[in-house]
Amino acid sequence: MIADLQCVVLDCAEPRELRGFYHQLLGGTVDRQDRRWALGDDWATLHTPTGLVIAFQRAADYRPPRWRDPARPQQFHLDFGVSDLDRAQEQVLAQGATVLDRGPDGRGWRVFADPAGHPFCLVRHASQ
Repeated sequence: MIADLQCVVLDCAEPRELRGFYHQLLGGTVDRQDRRWALGDDWATLHTPTGLVIAFQRAADYRPPRWRDPARPQQFHLDFGVSDLDRAQEQVLAQGATVLDRGPDGRGWRVFADPAGHPFCLVRHASQ
């Protein structure tokens, strides 16, 4: 092993707003003091209950990725396991997400964009 994952950092126009979206989705502690970085207007963090840290960094002239557009690729995306896809979809839409790809009924995942345009998937837990 060469390294361990410290956090996932998402570029965005408004770090605190995007942190709020993911806080509603995942819970956890916002902007907890951490020796690895300084908090401020251009940097916000979410320490999730599972231990994952997501950071949100202001990017000048931020341009969100476009789903299935090679001119503005997604670069990476996050997958979140859920028990009930329909209920989880309602909840993320209420928090400001948009549907990118619902797919056919019966498929175990759906693609959304967070309020800053980053794609993410809700994936039905494997046991269901």
